[in-house]
Amino acid sequence: MTWMTWIKGMAGRLTVAALAGAAADLFGIGLIASAAWLITRAAEQPPLAVLSVAIVGVRAFATGRGVLRYAERLAGHDVALRAQARTREELYTSLIPAGPLTHRGADLLSRMVDDTDAVQDLLVRCLLPAIAALATGVVAVVIGVFLLPTAAVALLVGLVMAGVLLPLATATASRRWSARLAPARAELASRVADLVHGAADLAAYGAEGRALEAGMAADDRLAALERRQARTGATAMMAGVLAQGLTVVAVVWICTSAAAGTITTTVLALVSLVAFEPVLPLAAAGERLTGVLAALRRLREIKATPPAVHEPSTPVSMPSGPLTIEIQDLAVHHSGRPALDGVSLTLTPGRRVAVVGPSGAGKSTLLSALMRTVDYVSGKILINGIDVRDIASDDVRGVVSGLTQDPYVFQASIKANLRLAGPDASDGRLEQVVQAAHLETWVARTGWDTELGEDGRTLSGGQLQRLALARALLYDPRVLLLDEPAEALDEATADDLMTDLLDATHGRTTLLVTHRLRGLEAVDEIIVLENGKVIQQGTHAQLLKASGYYRALWQAEAMLTS
Repeated sequence: MTWMTWIKGMAGRLTVAALAGAAADLFGIGLIASAAWLITRAAEQPPLAVLSVAIVGVRAFATGRGVLRYAERLAGHDVALRAQARTREELYTSLIPAGPLTHRGADLLSRMVDDTDAVQDLLVRCLLPAIAALATGVVAVVIGVFLLPTAAVALLVGLVMAGVLLPLATATASRRWSARLAPARAELASRVADLVHGAADLAAYGAEGRALEAGMAADDRLAALERRQARTGATAMMAGVLAQGLTVVAVVWICTSAAAGTITTTVLALVSLVAFEPVLPLAAAGERLTGVLAALRRLREIKATPPAVHEPSTPVSMPSGPLTIEIQDLAVHHSGRPALDGVSLTLTPGRRVAVVGPSGAGKSTLLSALMRTVDYVSGKILINGIDVRDIASDDVRGVVSGLTQDPYVFQASIKANLRLAGPDASDGRLEQVVQAAHLETWVARTGWDTELGEDGRTLSGGQLQRLALARALLYDPRVLLLDEPAEALDEATADDLMTDLLDATHGRTTLLVTHRLRGLEAVDEIIVLENGKVIQQGTHAQLLKASGYYRALWQAEAMLTS
């Protein structure tokens, strides 16, 4: 994702925009030159026929300049918006297979919105103006050489100062702090997001003042950087206008000293004045270019995020029919630390296995590895004897899926959130899964079309978990994974839900992660994980007979409920 890639991909449209912009500025020079000649010559009262060509030229240049300027704006913004759309598409595409991002949500949003706007600035405010300024400057100098070479030298010096040296100086001056501008915006966005989304927690702990002070400090830092940017731009504009004025004065002085005549002096003075029109914005373009390149670097950081899993170059097809999943000595690392270490288990068709253990034991990591959302460093996961690394990740998730940790609820209706897993599901099927997840009373009270808040903020923890469970049941994968389906529920509701869920999964391949042991006598096998390793394995009855984590936890649960 480089700016050269965007330019090469839209060379045709970019060429049209550049030609239209350059032609519009050239028509401006033609207009001022012909008008200057016409006015000066008309003062000598020649026959009308002598002025007719100039009159037609003035009209043609004036009309053509307006049409070409409109065409340049149309073509330039077309190519810029297309490039921006392609940039965002590439950014979204790179985020889909990415693993856990180190960027905060607000910072990521800033990169997706503000930094992608840099593509427009690169084309509309930097590249196209530079092309137009180059064409205009060359033509103006050629006119000067034709009329008075010494004046052309002065014009060339002024244009180089305003169009080359000044933008370079501006870019150099702004490079010291412009790279900090985008991170400062991202920091402010993060602080505002904390204030908005964490308002309740901040109020509960009396931390509103500290959070507000941090937000104001971030705003002050951003404002200071923007003031420096504004001062640099103002200074650059002043220097450009000064160069323009001095150049025109120098051209007039040279013409007067050389006794070039009124017409030549007038034409050269006005051409010199107009030639700076497309050149003066280059100083601001040089300043903006530094920020644009910094934004593009930030976008490349996102695209450079390694994928969570590596896709096979030539994927094999998912086996049809009943599936047997074999996990052999599986090892998964998070940030260099082992999350799973030598885990092995087998899920035959219709078999139900429960995974229990303390928090951080690696239970959710095991489900993530099965769903191919994290990669493993050693061991194997086989589906009917085929390594899952040889199957496309989307195909794996199409048959091995379910309720994940920290499920996401979209800002949409209850029905729309459910139909994410089954777009063509009938109303009867929706009612069935809602009942299985013990949500029928809530849905009946609120209504199917009730709009849920962003990230499920209008839901309680239990409602969010059961809604996600209903969505998983609606998806109905061939191998069902359930990560803490009874989390955030009261004891009675959790017991009822687990009982119904175990009844509903009877005879189907299921891997259940849970902290609750009640009802696990119904599963075929129980795996106990601790620190990423299997410390116990067997049926409910077998594990109760053996001393260890499972029996101790069972006894603790019994004491709490007695």
